[in-house]
Amino acid sequence: MFVGSYPLRLDEKGRLALPVRFRDQVADGMVIKKGQERCIYGLTMARVAEQSRAMAAMAPNDTAGARMAARMSFGSMVEIEPDKTGRITIPASLREYAGLDRDVVVVGVDTRFEIWDAANWEAYVAEQEAAYAEMESEGMPTLS
Repeated sequence: MFVGSYPLRLDEKGRLALPVRFRDQVADGMVIKKGQERCIYGLTMARVAEQSRAMAAMAPNDTAGARMAARMSFGSMVEIEPDKTGRITIPASLREYAGLDRDVVVVGVDTRFEIWDAANWEAYVAEQEAAYAEMESEGMPTLS
């Protein structure tokens, strides 16, 4: 599980040191890809396999929308192997898609992590925080 928010910096070569807490989970390889709201998703290989099975099980799966979703999702995936220091290199095309320059935020979102431009993340949180605080429920089971 990926949790937490981590402000980080890209170096001049587009490399990012992943949060220490995430490194063991992606040590066997991972992918990064285009995500919604112009961020980058980071997924373990096991999660990619789950997504592939889920997409194959969707009915109907041969619609224009399904083809577009599969192309945008799987077509933008880049297999990444973190180096010994936990750094990954984000290709220029994905940096451009997400508007990543230098300051980024890596956000754990359960089965994936997201890489956001820091200013875009701050704007997103500012826009969503009030609505989240006013929600009747998170839609998740509670322990009480």
